Order: sequence, then structure tokens, then C-alpha cells
Amino acid sequence: MSIKPLTDRVVALKEQPAEKTDSGFYMPDKESPAYAVVESVGPDVKNVKKGDKIIFKEYSTTPVKVGKDDYIIVKEEDILAIIN
Repeated sequence: MSIKPLTDRVVALKEQPAEKTDSGFYMPDKESPAYAVVESVGPDVKNVKKGDKIIFKEYSTTPVKVGKDDYIIVKEEDILAIIN
């Protein structure tokens, strides 16, 4: 099953924040930035492409669960940054 976004929407696979740091410390339960990897883009999207890692506004997404994977659908204007 694939999800094809319309207009200026982006479908991305949501990444879960790490619970443990590289040095072995466990992270406290706190709100962290929302990250995802772009899986597909709508025809009107201009600045984001498949494979980009993005930071987005958590409250402005539509969550979609397909199998074990958590996807989001987000408008391009609600994407805050691309991580290189």
C-alpha cells in the first residue's frame, strides 16, 4: 500500500526519538522536536523531496498508521526545516 499526497501535502515516516543517548544515559520523558523522513510529495510541493529528513509542527499533522509504521501527512508550509 502506498500513500500518494495531493496538492502541497507531504507523506513522511515519523521517527521515534532515541530513549538512550550514545553515552548510555536515558533521556527523561520530555517533548522533543518532531522528525520524519519524506516518503512522497504532492505535485505542488516545491522545496522538499523524497528522502529529506524534516522537522515539522507536531500539532498540524494528520497521523496515519500503516502496518507497524507511523506516517504523517503534513502541508509543506508546516515543515520548519530540512536536516542535511
